[in-house]
Amino acid sequence: MKRTALVLISAMLLAGSVEAASCSSTGGKFNGWKKEFAAEAKANGIKAKGLAALASSSYSSGTIKADRNQKSFKLSLEQFMAKRGAAAIISRGKKLKAANAALFDKLEKKYGVPPGPLIAIWGMETGFGAVTGNQPTISAVATLAYDCRRSDYFTEHLHAALKLVDRGVLSSGTRGAMHGEVGQTQFLPKNILIYGTGGDLNNKANALSATANFLSGVGWKIGGPYSAGQFASWNAATVYQKALAIMATKIDAK
Repeated sequence: MKRTALVLISAMLLAGSVEAASCSSTGGKFNGWKKEFAAEAKANGIKAKGLAALASSSYSSGTIKADRNQKSFKLSLEQFMAKRGAAAIISRGKKLKAANAALFDKLEKKYGVPPGPLIAIWGMETGFGAVTGNQPTISAVATLAYDCRRSDYFTEHLHAALKLVDRGVLSSGTRGAMHGEVGQTQFLPKNILIYGTGGDLNNKANALSATANFLSGVGWKIGGPYSAGQFASWNAATVYQKALAIMATKIDAK
């Protein structure tokens, strides 16, 4: 019994030898935090490329500012849709649906997700690939993992991002949106790791394939009217979910 207890205690001490890096609400301790996080990342299997990308990352006050000022989610549904250009997304979305009919037919057969939801997300996120962002991705995700507001959530994404760097999917030079999303439908690193279907997500077909795979993977229900709840895993804001459901319905209307 004593031997077993000693073995258990030793295992617990070893497991705790690499402590989680401490978050902060200001940028002053970011470089020290990176060193702590690097030890944690290395213990979790991150290799040289991922560690180098972390080391070259910098604290992004722009990302923090964007994270603190997501005011559009507090608008009414009508105001939100007007601000996001829903009418234009629907109009152009219908044309893109017709122009890319073979692609959308292929995706629906494979994943069970119709064109409308994919097109609504594509339009809402980047204006159909027009604006994918210019923020250094690793720096954005590292900043949010360091910041205390949602540290646990973005720590998972940072570990995923560094794995993707090791695999050559991302690099220290990858750029995207202010919260670390990349590609034409704005995927966070953990979702790329789980639902990415290969290829550059700045490519239309790759991005839409990954998006269909994501919706299918989180339980998309085939048939019936679109509802806000079907988009809950894509974005936590209820007004965003409702807007997507309305746009998807109008894009797919006969």
